[in-house]
Amino acid sequence: MSYQEKKHLVNGIGSLLLFAVYCWFVLQRHEAGSFDSTASFRFWAAAILILIPLSIAAKIILTILFNIVYRMTDREKEPSFSDERDKLIGLKATRNSHYAFVLGFLLSLGSLILNAEPSAMFVMLMFAGVASELVGAFTQLYLYRKGF
Repeated sequence: MSYQEKKHLVNGIGSLLLFAVYCWFVLQRHEAGSFDSTASFRFWAAAILILIPLSIAAKIILTILFNIVYRMTDREKEPSFSDERDKLIGLKATRNSHYAFVLGFLLSLGSLILNAEPSAMFVMLMFAGVASELVGAFTQLYLYRKGF
């Protein structure tokens, strides 16, 4: 596997694990309290706003750790350049990631139209964010494996 393939595989798996652990903690806190509608909105908004910087920080730490381990195991440096192919793969992955998020966003709004609980909308938004990140990472992995 090339450096890019390994990087995107680790990124996707790391994002999935981080989200699973975070969901477990949020679920524990949600089950511990009884919420009225106002407190429920506040709880889910805080959960999403905490997830965003947490995932950014985790991604930075994961990238640093990956580069250290990669350099120790393969005795190679990170490629210092990206050619047109790398940029095109990145753009296609970004496009697919945006499509996935927009679909999740529309589905979360649709849940309110179908008279679902407001917390369902927030949960769907969180899943849409993580799903879009995974779609982007695994699109890049697929395109590198395909030899695009």
